[in-house]
Amino acid sequence: MTRVMASGVFDILHPGHLRYLQEAREQGDELVVVVATDATVRRRKHEPITPERMRLELVSALKMVDHAYLGTDGDMFTVVERIRPDIIALGYDQDFDERQIEEALRQRGLEVKVVRLSKHGEDLNGTRKIISKIIDWYTTNRSKVEGG
Repeated sequence: MTRVMASGVFDILHPGHLRYLQEAREQGDELVVVVATDATVRRRKHEPITPERMRLELVSALKMVDHAYLGTDGDMFTVVERIRPDIIALGYDQDFDERQIEEALRQRGLEVKVVRLSKHGEDLNGTRKIISKIIDWYTTNRSKVEGG
């Protein structure tokens, strides 16, 4: 059985997330997803819109996901050591070097293949794009929304 691990923020779930997780699932027999903690999201990206427990619940409910866990705030390899995947599937936009991850894991006694998945282009495929579109719409239509 080949266990695949994927990870992400999944702040506002959108089709790009679904395609990423489906492609990750196709890499093996079991898909385990690690959802970033709020602290990690704040440190690496932005203030999360959706709290970590809600994001975890949403990802856990997806049919292609076998198991989902909340990540850790410290050493990112701790969760990998616990899950012990055969493959780590990185999204096209995740800023990690595949070879560096493989080497760091090898030094910890883990032989894990790291693969970079495809970009799935579609309008509004990123959380920040979705947020920008909402802000733009609200700014343009503010008087209608506020009843004036």
